[in-house]
Amino acid sequence: MAQVSKYPISNVVAERIFDLFVGSVVMVKGKEEAEAYLSDVLSPTEKIMIAKRIAIAYLLSKGYQYRDISKILRVSLTTIASVNLSLRYGKGGYTTILSKIEKNENLEQFFHTVLEGALSFPAMASKGGGIWRYLHEEVKQSRKKKAF
Repeated sequence: MAQVSKYPISNVVAERIFDLFVGSVVMVKGKEEAEAYLSDVLSPTEKIMIAKRIAIAYLLSKGYQYRDISKILRVSLTTIASVNLSLRYGKGGYTTILSKIEKNENLEQFFHTVLEGALSFPAMASKGGGIWRYLHEEVKQSRKKKAF
Protein backbone atom coordinates (compact mmCIF):
# COMPACT_ATOMS: atom_id res chain seq x y z
CA MET A 1 0.00 0.00 0.00
CA ALA A 2 1.18 3.53 -0.72
CA GLN A 3 2.58 5.40 2.25
CA VAL A 4 3.11 9.05 3.02
CA SER A 5 6.26 10.14 4.80
CA LYS A 6 5.97 10.65 8.54
CA TYR A 7 7.81 13.98 8.11
CA PRO A 8 5.14 16.54 7.21
CA ILE A 9 5.71 19.34 4.70
CA SER A 10 4.19 22.79 4.86
CA ASN A 11 0.82 23.45 3.25
CA VAL A 12 2.43 25.88 0.79
CA VAL A 13 4.87 23.24 -0.43
CA ALA A 14 2.14 20.58 -0.53
CA GLU A 15 -0.10 22.83 -2.66
CA ARG A 16 2.77 23.69 -5.00
CA ILE A 17 3.85 20.09 -5.61
CA PHE A 18 0.21 19.06 -6.12
CA ASP A 19 -0.17 21.85 -8.70
CA LEU A 20 2.96 20.55 -10.44
CA PHE A 21 1.56 17.03 -10.43
CA VAL A 22 -1.84 18.07 -11.82
CA GLY A 23 -0.14 20.25 -14.43
CA SER A 24 2.06 17.36 -15.51
CA VAL A 25 -1.01 15.13 -15.92
CA VAL A 26 -2.74 17.78 -18.03
CA MET A 27 0.29 18.04 -20.33
CA VAL A 28 0.23 14.35 -21.24
CA LYS A 29 -1.03 13.78 -24.77
CA GLY A 30 -1.95 10.40 -26.19
CA LYS A 31 -2.17 6.89 -24.85
CA GLU A 32 1.50 5.95 -25.34
CA GLU A 33 2.73 9.08 -23.58
CA ALA A 34 0.24 8.52 -20.75
CA GLU A 35 1.34 4.89 -20.31
CA ALA A 36 5.02 5.88 -20.23
CA TYR A 37 4.38 8.71 -17.77
CA LEU A 38 2.24 6.63 -15.43
CA SER A 39 4.75 3.77 -15.53
CA ASP A 40 7.48 6.16 -14.40
CA VAL A 41 5.43 8.03 -11.80
CA LEU A 42 3.35 5.23 -10.24
CA SER A 43 4.34 1.88 -8.82
CA PRO A 44 2.62 -1.21 -10.27
CA THR A 45 0.49 -1.41 -7.11
CA GLU A 46 -0.58 2.24 -7.40
CA LYS A 47 -1.52 1.77 -11.07
CA ILE A 48 -3.68 -1.24 -10.25
CA MET A 49 -5.25 0.58 -7.30
CA ILE A 50 -6.25 3.58 -9.45
CA ALA A 51 -7.42 1.40 -12.34
CA LYS A 52 -9.61 -0.65 -10.00
CA ARG A 53 -11.20 2.51 -8.57
CA ILE A 54 -12.10 3.73 -12.04
CA ALA A 55 -13.44 0.26 -12.89
CA ILE A 56 -15.52 0.29 -9.69
CA ALA A 57 -17.02 3.66 -10.61
CA TYR A 58 -17.74 2.38 -14.13
CA LEU A 59 -19.45 -0.78 -12.87
CA LEU A 60 -21.46 1.19 -10.30
CA SER A 61 -22.65 3.50 -13.08
CA LYS A 62 -23.72 0.42 -15.05
CA GLY A 63 -25.83 -0.77 -12.11
CA TYR A 64 -23.68 -3.61 -10.83
CA GLN A 65 -24.19 -4.68 -7.22
CA TYR A 66 -21.42 -4.35 -4.61
CA ARG A 67 -20.98 -8.12 -4.27
CA ASP A 68 -20.65 -8.60 -8.04
CA ILE A 69 -18.05 -5.83 -8.28
CA SER A 70 -16.18 -7.34 -5.34
CA LYS A 71 -16.03 -10.73 -7.07
CA ILE A 72 -15.07 -9.32 -10.48
CA LEU A 73 -12.34 -6.94 -9.33
CA ARG A 74 -11.28 -8.64 -6.07
CA VAL A 75 -11.84 -5.52 -3.99
CA SER A 76 -13.41 -5.03 -0.57
CA LEU A 77 -16.93 -3.76 -0.04
CA THR A 78 -15.38 -0.85 1.88
CA THR A 79 -13.39 0.21 -1.20
CA ILE A 80 -16.53 0.03 -3.32
CA ALA A 81 -18.44 2.12 -0.76
CA SER A 82 -15.63 4.69 -0.73
CA VAL A 83 -15.70 5.01 -4.52
CA ASN A 84 -19.49 5.20 -4.45
CA LEU A 85 -19.33 8.08 -1.95
CA SER A 86 -16.85 9.94 -4.15
CA LEU A 87 -18.99 9.21 -7.18
CA ARG A 88 -22.11 10.62 -5.52
CA TYR A 89 -20.75 13.45 -3.40
CA GLY A 90 -17.26 14.18 -4.74
CA LYS A 91 -16.10 17.07 -6.92
CA GLY A 92 -17.26 15.39 -10.14
CA GLY A 93 -13.99 13.81 -11.26
CA TYR A 94 -15.44 10.33 -11.62
CA THR A 95 -18.57 11.70 -13.29
CA THR A 96 -16.52 13.61 -15.88
CA ILE A 97 -14.36 10.60 -16.74
CA LEU A 98 -17.33 8.23 -16.84
CA SER A 99 -19.22 10.52 -19.23
CA LYS A 100 -16.18 10.55 -21.53
CA ILE A 101 -15.97 6.76 -21.33
CA GLU A 102 -19.70 6.59 -22.11
CA LYS A 103 -19.24 8.80 -25.20
CA ASN A 104 -16.45 6.51 -26.42
CA GLU A 105 -18.66 3.50 -25.68
CA ASN A 106 -21.57 5.02 -27.63
CA LEU A 107 -19.24 5.75 -30.53
CA GLU A 108 -17.96 2.17 -30.40
CA GLN A 109 -21.55 0.85 -30.38
CA PHE A 110 -22.35 3.02 -33.39
CA PHE A 111 -19.42 1.61 -35.36
CA HIS A 112 -20.37 -1.89 -34.25
CA THR A 113 -23.86 -1.32 -35.67
CA VAL A 114 -22.43 -0.01 -38.94
CA LEU A 115 -20.03 -2.95 -39.19
CA GLU A 116 -22.79 -5.43 -38.41
CA GLY A 117 -24.98 -3.88 -41.11
CA ALA A 118 -22.17 -3.83 -43.64
CA LEU A 119 -21.43 -7.51 -43.03
CA SER A 120 -25.08 -8.59 -43.20
CA PHE A 121 -25.42 -8.01 -46.95
CA PRO A 122 -22.56 -10.24 -48.13
CA ALA A 123 -23.54 -12.79 -45.46
CA MET A 124 -26.88 -13.30 -47.22
CA ALA A 125 -25.19 -14.44 -50.42
CA SER A 126 -25.77 -18.11 -51.21
CA LYS A 127 -22.33 -18.60 -52.80
CA GLY A 128 -19.20 -17.40 -51.06
CA GLY A 129 -21.15 -15.99 -48.12
CA GLY A 130 -19.81 -18.43 -45.53
CA ILE A 131 -16.92 -16.28 -44.34
CA TRP A 132 -19.17 -13.22 -44.30
CA ARG A 133 -21.75 -15.07 -42.19
CA TYR A 134 -18.97 -16.11 -39.83
CA LEU A 135 -17.69 -12.51 -39.52
CA HIS A 136 -21.25 -11.23 -39.07
CA GLU A 137 -21.81 -13.70 -36.20
CA GLU A 138 -18.47 -12.80 -34.60
CA VAL A 139 -19.41 -9.10 -34.60
CA LYS A 140 -22.84 -9.90 -33.10
CA GLN A 141 -21.27 -12.08 -30.40
CA SER A 142 -18.64 -9.49 -29.46
CA ARG A 143 -21.42 -6.97 -28.83
CA LYS A 144 -23.07 -9.29 -26.30
CA LYS A 145 -20.00 -9.56 -24.05
CA LYS A 146 -20.21 -8.08 -20.54
CA ALA A 147 -18.32 -5.00 -19.35
CA PHE A 148 -15.54 -7.10 -17.76
